[in-house]
Amino acid sequence: MATFISVPLKKSSEVDLVKPLSKFVTASYPSGEEQLEYLRAVEELNKLRKSALGRPLDKHESSLEILLRYYDQLCAIEPKFPFSENQLCLTFTWKDAFDKGSLFGGSVKLSLASLGYEKTCVLFNCAALASQIAVEQNTDNDECLKAAARFYQLASGAFSHIKDTVLSALNREPTMDICPETVGTLSTIMLAQAQEVFFLKATSDRMKDAVIAKLANQAADYYGEAFKQCQYKDNLPKEVLPVLAAKHCIMQANAELHQSILAKQKKRFGEEIARLQHAAELVKTVASRYDEYVSVKELTDKINRALTAAKKDNDFIYHDRVPEVKDLEHIGKAALVKATAITPPLSQKFTDLFEKMVPMAVQQSMGIYGQRKADTVNRLVGTMREATNLCNGVLASLNLPAALEDLSGDSIPQSIAEKSRSIVEQGGLQNIEKLIRDLPELLTRNREILDESLKMLDDEETTDNELRSKFNQRWNRTPSGDLYKPLRAEGNNFRNILDKAVQADQVVRDRYNAQCDMIALLCKPQNELNAAIPSANPTKTLQGSEVVNVLRSLLAQLEEVKKERETVEEEIKAVTFDMSTTFLKALAQDGAINEEQLSLSQLDQSYGSYNQKVSASLSKQEELLGNVQTAHQEFSSLKQSNNEANQREEVLKKLASAHDSYVEICNNLREGTKFYNDLTEILLKFQNKCSDIVFARKTERDELLKELQQSIAREPSAPSFNVPAYQSTPAAPAPAPGPTPAPRTVFAQQPQQVQQQPQQKPQPPSRPPPPSFTPQAASATPASPAPTGPPPSNPPAVAPPSQAQGPPYPTYQGYQGFYQMSMGYNPYAYGQYNMPYMPYQPTPGQGGYPGAPPAGQPYPGYPQQPPHQPYYPQQ
Repeated sequence: MATFISVPLKKSSEVDLVKPLSKFVTASYPSGEEQLEYLRAVEELNKLRKSALGRPLDKHESSLEILLRYYDQLCAIEPKFPFSENQLCLTFTWKDAFDKGSLFGGSVKLSLASLGYEKTCVLFNCAALASQIAVEQNTDNDECLKAAARFYQLASGAFSHIKDTVLSALNREPTMDICPETVGTLSTIMLAQAQEVFFLKATSDRMKDAVIAKLANQAADYYGEAFKQCQYKDNLPKEVLPVLAAKHCIMQANAELHQSILAKQKKRFGEEIARLQHAAELVKTVASRYDEYVSVKELTDKINRALTAAKKDNDFIYHDRVPEVKDLEHIGKAALVKATAITPPLSQKFTDLFEKMVPMAVQQSMGIYGQRKADTVNRLVGTMREATNLCNGVLASLNLPAALEDLSGDSIPQSIAEKSRSIVEQGGLQNIEKLIRDLPELLTRNREILDESLKMLDDEETTDNELRSKFNQRWNRTPSGDLYKPLRAEGNNFRNILDKAVQADQVVRDRYNAQCDMIALLCKPQNELNAAIPSANPTKTLQGSEVVNVLRSLLAQLEEVKKERETVEEEIKAVTFDMSTTFLKALAQDGAINEEQLSLSQLDQSYGSYNQKVSASLSKQEELLGNVQTAHQEFSSLKQSNNEANQREEVLKKLASAHDSYVEICNNLREGTKFYNDLTEILLKFQNKCSDIVFARKTERDELLKELQQSIAREPSAPSFNVPAYQSTPAAPAPAPGPTPAPRTVFAQQPQQVQQQPQQKPQPPSRPPPPSFTPQAASATPASPAPTGPPPSNPPAVAPPSQAQGPPYPTYQGYQGFYQMSMGYNPYAYGQYNMPYMPYQPTPGQGGYPGAPPAGQPYPGYPQQPPHQPYYPQQ
């Protein structure tokens, strides 16, 4: 009686986890011990998958532990890696567990780039293996019964979890074995078997019959529910349905048996007999319909013995009325089983291989926070640099401090000399020109990488569209155009960045061209530089004046402000704060991360004081520059103004401005070079991402094409059609012997049967007899009355041909001599085979051809025709 149902395992194709995951790790984490640790974890994960799915598993709890550990690891890494079709693309292929395949088409399988699909299939295998382990348990042992019940409940919970999550995990139609209807039925079956195990345990422990009856009735209810769920569906193997029906009847019979014992104890002898009769009918049904699946001999004998004894006692002693089954009180139910909740970790030995890796939500929040931090730093540093450039520009326009150093009027001011030496030490014009020449090469390299990346996407999308237009609805994967939208948006962003960089490069070139002559003058030796600067009358009378001292004091204060800004800039760049802890805490508490609120709060806390310092520096500079301009006006009014002095002052202003421009241009060019080099690394990562997804799409495309070819091979080559009724209905045999025409069919000829004469039916209009090619295997033609009369006119007789004229027409079994002519009937169809008509030539010395015989008699010497048969098969 103890026949239990187990579920076969799904089979998976091999998947290389090492290459794509290692790429992600090396791209996302800097070189160091942390990266090496994650790379080792990737290797371990790949080994774990091979152990769980790459080999046959024993029906033992240790094998189930491996599967559960792999499932737990998948759940742990799902939030830590960006598994998707357009990011970290891993294609998993699984076969249908219940599909046996065909000779040409193979088995049904599905390939998806979804970790949720992998999790679903692995959990299915966990449930299937749990059911197999439970089936292997010894039902005569208490500990084994407890283990079986535990495994059945685990399997039921796993199937139920798949039912609730499979559609959201796959976002497409799953294979039949993991569709919600199938796994829902399997969950109910596993629950019914767990309940049956408790029934067996209660029976072996000799518990009260009332309890056992309720347990059995609950198990029967579970089996009946499972039977209803798959009664009109073909999603489970055909052997399952009769087993469920049999188990439903068996458990109901057990419930009636034990309830009858309870009725006997209460002296309800009629009820006892009614319940035993009902139980006997149930097991009789099982024995007659499902005996090949479940044996109920022992239970039948037990029920029959009890029924015989009960009837005997009632007939001779009690004479209690036997009620109808419908009038009996319903047996109660006691559910002792419940589907195990699937809450990872399920394995007792699970340890996360990527325990130190933060989830993707935290990583993304960290990336956004990093961008916010960089924007804050750039804003503060940029504000201070703009203020410094403004200060230098104002001083250069006032020819300060050169005007204070050039009181002699015929020597190079000290500040100009220092600026000249600084430019020469930095490489002069050659340095700038080299940096400018390098920019187009870097730009071209970046454009080529970007163009090549987008071309890969374009080519794959074109191929996908062509196949989609060819196969229409059968090409049921995500369109490449939809899948590549994020990548194309990213590529367009890179292209816009490059366009803006080209514009910035042109601004730098224009500025260099404007200052090129003055920069070249600063690069010359001291004597040439001195000769290039116009001379002017000395203004030595101003050297000790108060206004000069005031200007020098103000300039010194401005220099101090600039140095303070450099210090503040270094401090701003050195600020660090690990936001991962904050984000992890928020994720654990709320299940989500409010990145904007947390980031802005931390940035305000970290950089609030520096905002105040920058504002104070700007205010102080503005005040000092106002005082400098006022003092310079007084200084200019005291100087002797003439044409030579003005020319000299103008040249000194241009030289000072050229130095500032040189420094700024060099900084801009270095930043541009660094920008292009950094962008090259980013674009290479983008190219790798495009290459990976295109490769994954090509692999998926090849798999889908293979599946389509197999499905086409499984399809019938011609549409089915209905055979006419008169061809498929056999004719009623007649007692008189004679040949019986066989019905014509398109499937297969039936073996030759004993020929019988059909019943006489109205004859069709008589036609000339067709030529007969008597088969060798045909028996002697039975005597038969000739047709009613000959045709109105017979064709002229000719000698029979010496050779067969073309292949004989096929005959139908049991209907000798009938030939279906494809053209107008001609018994001497020479023209049908392009043979000339041969007139009859009598042999010399031989008599002429005899005349027509009497009516109803054959021609002498002519091959005898078989008895006249109907031209159409008889109904």
